[in-house]
Amino acid sequence: MGIMKQDLDRIKEESGKNVSKNWIRVGYSTCGVAAGADVVYQVLSEDAKARGLAVEVKKCGCVGMCSAEPLVEVNVEGAPHVFYGKVTREVAHKIMDEHVCQKKLVENHIFEL
Repeated sequence: MGIMKQDLDRIKEESGKNVSKNWIRVGYSTCGVAAGADVVYQVLSEDAKARGLAVEVKKCGCVGMCSAEPLVEVNVEGAPHVFYGKVTREVAHKIMDEHVCQKKLVENHIFEL
């Protein structure tokens, strides 16, 4: 006997319970790492922890925009969902300070809204 629709609905409901509404994804494919994603991930993770922010910083795979790496996708309540490109250590600090904390966009690095 296979999985029934109600089983899929239950799995979907249970899996959504632990999903943070506020998250940051750092592109961590080969091109992202080569462009500096490791430093960007560390800065964002450390800043979030140091500020006690309820934002989950996580790694993700290729987004398909290798020329804009390191890419950072930001989704926080009260601010637009944004992809930032060519993120450096300094830009990562700005993203945390301005986008996450102040709900202001870091306009010179927006790759896609």
